[in-house]
Amino acid sequence: MPSLKQIKRRISSITNTKQITRAMKMVAAAYLKRAQDNMMKARPYSDHLKIVIRDLAARTDEDAHPLLQVREPKDVGIIVVTSDRGLAGGFNNNICRAAEKIINKEQEKARQVQLITVGRRGYDYFRRRGASFIQHHIGLMKDFDFGAAQSIGNSVTSLYDIGFTEDLGLDRVYIVYNEFKNVVQQNIITEQLFPIIPELADSDEKYRTDFIYEPDEKAVLDHVLPLYVNITIWRILLESFAAEHAARMTAMDNATKNAGDLIDRLTLQYNKARQASITKEILEVVSGAEALK
Repeated sequence: MPSLKQIKRRISSITNTKQITRAMKMVAAAYLKRAQDNMMKARPYSDHLKIVIRDLAARTDEDAHPLLQVREPKDVGIIVVTSDRGLAGGFNNNICRAAEKIINKEQEKARQVQLITVGRRGYDYFRRRGASFIQHHIGLMKDFDFGAAQSIGNSVTSLYDIGFTEDLGLDRVYIVYNEFKNVVQQNIITEQLFPIIPELADSDEKYRTDFIYEPDEKAVLDHVLPLYVNITIWRILLESFAAEHAARMTAMDNATKNAGDLIDRLTLQYNKARQASITKEILEVVSGAEALK
């Protein structure tokens, strides 16, 4: 049985940990509020742009633009969006396991899989497993702006375009990320980024009309499709950023509660041990007094 001094030292250590986890929860809550506001501002624009692209692509031949053309995939790219820091529960591990399933599935079909990781945790996870990387982005969230998302989008778009003209690039691209649902729930989403296959819903079929493109169809698609890709990646990064802080806030809240429960149990153990020690001392005094008689 541990001594009173050991129990007291452990109570003090856990109390300090509890103070740290409580502070981390408050910091995550502050970051979450700002991240959630940015995410909610980006969602309507992204959703409406998706409707426009869905409507436009449904009226266009897939041969009209490389980003629309479906080809037999030989080289597959997977963008894995994780965080740079841990202490967020299963936020990063769940994403990595979901990406791993896609990798295994594609490799079973004899396809070459290469990764683009956003966040240190995903990069470290797959580097230890000998994965093949095209790019990795670390520290992106420190000075996060649309330019960062645009840089990723442009590089992935060029890799896919190269694959269209030469046997050098990617034939299909997926992105795996955590979608923010609420503070206690995040959904793991796997989206196909390339080729872009937005289709009209059945209910929209009756509204299908032909458009006149100015200056021409290819010029319009050359401008709108890369914009759609960049906005999609921007929204996904905002979703992941908000989900990360929600997961960290929940994890730190649980850690604070668990620390409190452990302190209560150790305090009870300490009081019992102290009571037993006092009782033992009283018995020794009484026994000594009886012996003197």
